[in-house]
Amino acid sequence: MITLEKLTKRYGPKILFENVTMRFDPGKRYVLVGANGAGKSTLLKVISGEEESDQGSVEIPKQLRVGVLKQDHFAYESCRIIDTVLMGNRALWDAMQERDRLYEVEMTDEVGMRLAELEGTIGEEDGYTAESRAAEILEGLGIATARHTSAVSTLAGGYKLRVLIAQTLFGGADVLLLDEPTNHLDLDSIRWLESYLTDTFRGTLLVVSHDRHFMNAIATHVADVDYQTVTLYTGDYDDFIEQKTTGKRQSEADAAQKKKKIAELKDFVARFGASASRSSQAQSRVKEIEKLEAGIQVRRSSVVRPYIKFEIEKPSGRDVLRVEGLSKSFGDRRVIQKLDFNLNRGDKLAVIGPSGIGKSTLLKLLVGEYTPDAGAVTWGHDTNVGYFAQDHHEAIEAGYTAYDWLYRFDPSAPKEHVRSVLGKLLFSGEAGLKKTENLSGGEAARLFLAKLILVKNNIVVLDEPTNHLDVESIDALLQALVEYKGTVVVTSHDRHFVGKLGTRVLDLSSKDQRVFNGTYDEYLEGPGNPDALKNARAS
Repeated sequence: MITLEKLTKRYGPKILFENVTMRFDPGKRYVLVGANGAGKSTLLKVISGEEESDQGSVEIPKQLRVGVLKQDHFAYESCRIIDTVLMGNRALWDAMQERDRLYEVEMTDEVGMRLAELEGTIGEEDGYTAESRAAEILEGLGIATARHTSAVSTLAGGYKLRVLIAQTLFGGADVLLLDEPTNHLDLDSIRWLESYLTDTFRGTLLVVSHDRHFMNAIATHVADVDYQTVTLYTGDYDDFIEQKTTGKRQSEADAAQKKKKIAELKDFVARFGASASRSSQAQSRVKEIEKLEAGIQVRRSSVVRPYIKFEIEKPSGRDVLRVEGLSKSFGDRRVIQKLDFNLNRGDKLAVIGPSGIGKSTLLKLLVGEYTPDAGAVTWGHDTNVGYFAQDHHEAIEAGYTAYDWLYRFDPSAPKEHVRSVLGKLLFSGEAGLKKTENLSGGEAARLFLAKLILVKNNIVVLDEPTNHLDVESIDALLQALVEYKGTVVVTSHDRHFVGKLGTRVLDLSSKDQRVFNGTYDEYLEGPGNPDALKNARAS
């Protein structure tokens, strides 16, 4: 059990949350939601002890083990992958290390007694099956057995995060605190993590995530960081949205009724306040007005939703894209091999597959950032392609304001129109003057989306566009792409996003790398597809 008592946290004049008193119970799984900057990650850090609160306290019984997902991908560079996971159980790891050292020294009675103690600790911590359990977690997260004895430094950044997730899960924690664990995971690994957290883990879980499907899969409760407080809801994320929307509407209706009553009372006071015969009645109504006005709560939500709408300058031809015999290798590693597929106007193609399979490489081949080793990419008549790169933050040149950077892509556009586009993407007022080198990940993503809106491409190619966006921005982007009249090619680890958007699926991990004419969920359920059946069982 975790107990928060009158917890308050501020950054300068900004109040994140104030006088929060609540309890997180054993066996329940809580997702922390709220706008970017609302204080979700800060709340996790305060609970873990990484940050101090300004007021109040956090109580976690001392006998409980707390597992916190570390964010330093480079802390274990020289360690073996399997050893890094074993370090998640510090008592076990220290006992195993000391035991191995003592086996190298001369045996004495004292050494023998200490070895017996260490073997007892290792037994209590289930140390004799430790490596097999650690390996199972690593495999579930997409790191093959053959890599387990390699150094962490041999892994790409996204896979280093998976090792840290495995380390956290292996530790045998009673309380798990996970901040954005699905970042850099592919769809298969996310499904495995969902299963582990719901079927294997039995303690208290607190998770920050922007992945709607993931939150719906694991949540028993939602903790909403908003209105400078934390409000607890029962159910999954969709249940929370319904409850919060209903509550907001009810509050607004109550406030409207009170304002109507106040107007009627003020009218009475204005008409009869000066009348001696009705003076007492007027005074009574003045007091009632004061009471009603005090009861109207003016609370400002930290949740803001961008307005995204993609338009096209001119439709493309019916035949949008033809890919024939496409191949690409990096050294001895074949990434794309003899790939063939076609796209028609209006298709929304979801490119899926595990991390490292070649999704980003394919998208870069399509937009001409990479040159194929063999085969051809042929765009159709009147096609105009916009590209959202996964490393979009690096692609935004430093030294510009957000406004100046965007204005360069359509200098003929009225300045008011450019400002309007920025405002819809939450760069209103002074935010439009923010320097590009100072943009957060979410701000950089929204600025790139503003560029796509301004240029009005009839094809958009999007590589992990949901990274760094909060739930409201992801929902706005999804709705815009569903309504978009052009053609979409997208890769994303967000299953809700892929499932709602894709009308066709290209699975690069399947043997024939074919395009499936249907949605992602239909693909998983598709008869006669071994990969799809395997994935469906895993989910």
